[in-house]
Amino acid sequence: MNKIVPHFWFDTQATEAAEFYISLFDNSKITNISQIQNPPPYGTADIVSMTLAGQDFMAIAAGPYFRFNPSISIRIDCASMKEVDFLWEKLSDGGTVLMPLDAYPFSKRYGWTEDRYGLSWQVMHVGEREIEQKLTPTLMFTKKQCGKAEEAILFYEAVFSDTSIDAMDYYGVGEEPDAPGTVRFASFKLEGQTFASMDSAQAHDFEFNEAFSFIVNCENQEEIDYYWEALSYVPEEENCGWLKDKYGVSWQIVPTDMNEMMQTADLEKLARVTEATLKMKKLDLGELRRVYEG
Repeated sequence: MNKIVPHFWFDTQATEAAEFYISLFDNSKITNISQIQNPPPYGTADIVSMTLAGQDFMAIAAGPYFRFNPSISIRIDCASMKEVDFLWEKLSDGGTVLMPLDAYPFSKRYGWTEDRYGLSWQVMHVGEREIEQKLTPTLMFTKKQCGKAEEAILFYEAVFSDTSIDAMDYYGVGEEPDAPGTVRFASFKLEGQTFASMDSAQAHDFEFNEAFSFIVNCENQEEIDYYWEALSYVPEEENCGWLKDKYGVSWQIVPTDMNEMMQTADLEKLARVTEATLKMKKLDLGELRRVYEG
C-alpha cells in the first residue's frame, strides 16, 4: 500500500465511478467495497478501495457535501497519441472540457477535462519521456493561496520522507495576471510518489476542499501524532482523522490497521469502529483496536 493515497468524495456514485475508472487503465481493479452506517446527516456510506495503473486510490459515497473542482486534478501521462485520444473520449464524455484537446508548447497532444462525476483529469502525451508514474495528483494554488505553491512544496518536503523536487518552472515578466517568480509548473516527490503543482492567478471561483483529500497511512500512534501535529492548521476542521493544512489541503491521518477494521465482514465490529471513529478528532489507535476486539 502506498504511504499517501488520493481519496475522492462522491455523493452516491463511488462504486459506479470506480468501475468506470478501472475500465480505463491496465493493472487496475477494485480491491474492496464496504459499507458503514453514519449518523445524520451522512447516513450510509460506501467505501471503495481501488488500484488504478498500479497506484492506490480510495473513494467514499457519503452525500452531497463536497464537490470536486479543478484545484486538484490527476494528470495522466500517455506514451501514444492513440492512448490520449482514447482516454480523452472516455473522460470528457458527459463532463466539462476545461482546456480543449490540442497541441500546446508543453505537449503535442493535451487536454484538461472534468469527467461525468466532476473529477478533473489532465490527459497528456509525454513524447519520448519515460513514464515512471502513470497518474500524478496535481495541486493548483488559487485565490488567497496563489503564489504559495513553492512554499507548500518545501513545507511538504520537510514533513514527509523520501522526498525530492524534480522540476520548478516560474512565470516571467509579462505573463499577467500571474506574477513573476510564482510557479508555472513543479514536480516533486513525497514518500517516493510524484506530485505536481502550480500557481494560478486567473479569476478562478474554486479552491481546495474535502472532495479530493490525501490519506496518510501510519504504522503506529507515534506516526499518527507526528503527521497530525505537522499538518493540522485549522482546529475546527479536525474530525474523524481528517484535517486541513495551512494551504487548505485536506488530509486523513489513518492507521494502516483501519484497512483490516473497515474491511471486516463482522458487522458488529465494523459498527463499533465506526462509532468510535466518529467521536474522535485525531484517531486513537489503541482505542480503535480495543473497540474492534470488543
